[in-house]
Amino acid sequence: MVNLTPRNYQKSILEACKKESSLVILPTGTGKTLVALMLAMDIFKKYPLKKVVFLAPTRPLIEQHVEYFIKNLLEGFAQIDLFTGKTPADQRKKIWQRAEFIFSTPQCIANDLKKNLYDLSEVCLLIEDECHRCLKNYAYNFISQKYKEQSEEPHVLGLTASPGSDKATIKKVCENLGINHIEIRTRDSPDVRPYLQKREFEKIDIDFPIEFEEIRQLMRDIVNDKINSLREMKILFGPATKVALLECQKKLFKHLEAGDKNPSYFAGISACSQAIKISHSLELLETQTIGSFINYIKTIFKEAEEKKSKGVQILAKDLRLGKAYTIATTLNLEHPKLNKIKEIVEEAIEIKPTAKIIIFAQFRETVKKISDLLAQNPLIRPGIFVGQAIKEHEGGAQTGLKQKEQKEMIEKFSRGEINVLCATSIAEEGLDIPEVSEVIFYEPVPSAIRTIQRAGRTARLFPGKLKILVTKNTRDQISHFASQAKEKRMHKAIQDIKNDFDNGQKSLF
Repeated sequence: MVNLTPRNYQKSILEACKKESSLVILPTGTGKTLVALMLAMDIFKKYPLKKVVFLAPTRPLIEQHVEYFIKNLLEGFAQIDLFTGKTPADQRKKIWQRAEFIFSTPQCIANDLKKNLYDLSEVCLLIEDECHRCLKNYAYNFISQKYKEQSEEPHVLGLTASPGSDKATIKKVCENLGINHIEIRTRDSPDVRPYLQKREFEKIDIDFPIEFEEIRQLMRDIVNDKINSLREMKILFGPATKVALLECQKKLFKHLEAGDKNPSYFAGISACSQAIKISHSLELLETQTIGSFINYIKTIFKEAEEKKSKGVQILAKDLRLGKAYTIATTLNLEHPKLNKIKEIVEEAIEIKPTAKIIIFAQFRETVKKISDLLAQNPLIRPGIFVGQAIKEHEGGAQTGLKQKEQKEMIEKFSRGEINVLCATSIAEEGLDIPEVSEVIFYEPVPSAIRTIQRAGRTARLFPGKLKILVTKNTRDQISHFASQAKEKRMHKAIQDIKNDFDNGQKSLF
């Protein structure tokens, strides 16, 4: 290795991973990739005629791993190749034959395996980064199963900051990967703590505007009517969450596909669809911006005009929806979170002009709104960091960054040309984003995995701050408490599974 000195916990983890297929759970920024590099070197030295395959979910992320290996491996140590779907299949087959360290997204390798371009019998080590994705029909799972079938001695390294929030999910990830051992460290682990900086946490409570209250009540009334209809039809039971409504809708569609044309199923699907739409508009009102709420209601009216479905036509005629829209459009008021974000960022830049901040928000429209607001201050240089898909917004504006543009945005952030990155979930996972002074959640997310990944962007090399905005008496509060509870469950579940492995119970399934 070139100019790299592993930390003691990395050495300890490496020794365990040499012996058997392992799941390594480490906080973001604590050197999972170095563990992978050291293990790849060790196993390749033992099996120099075989191959190491390194997978990561996105092309920008796998390109970062390639660069890291090239930079830190001695020249000529191994033939390194990057697989992409853009390379013709016959060329990929030739590259596979000559390559020794292969880097790819899982989709590319999975497609090649399905076409029998090559197999995994020569692979001495399979590394899956962000391996919490190794579930259901994701390509990671398919490749893992093929590796177990085709290799006489499969050796797997799974890397993640958070494998899942419940024991069943974590066990399934371990089973799919063929894991026999778990190595876990947290920010508070005695051998990790000295290498990380202090992270201040602040939950910022925001009052829900009294001016929005009538709109909220009108929307709640519509949702409750739809839910009551579903209950009267004996279609929906239990809490009427968004997940429950989607599951209910899916079951009804299955009945229709099976040939059961019961009229109540059609009515139920429509009622579910309407309830989901109004629930979503409520979420926008409570946790995002009044602008996003207005734009979404406009979409319902537009779809009704175009007669997209009977459900939207029924909604568009509902006088309560019309009244809610009228009130919203006559209010000269935005969600108070926006001004709070501006206040937090301005204070941070004033205290430390070189500060770098990431703001996470769930919806692109909110990200754009935040960026536009911050850009009004000449000291703040915001940039928008979102996924590739092009999406239209009010006024003809569009968002969507190609992978090359995403890379350029990160480079600008690294150089300080941008000092506030306004991002959706695309910035949560894996990408080598430079150290930041503060991470701000515009809204809490109910997922422990996503919360851990977001928070891990700060307090690595320097002290950092984590701030979460929570609108009182809204689903923000539910999401915040859900995330905290899931994280606690996750750590307990991981420890239980690790104990089972350590006590010699090699099969948990």
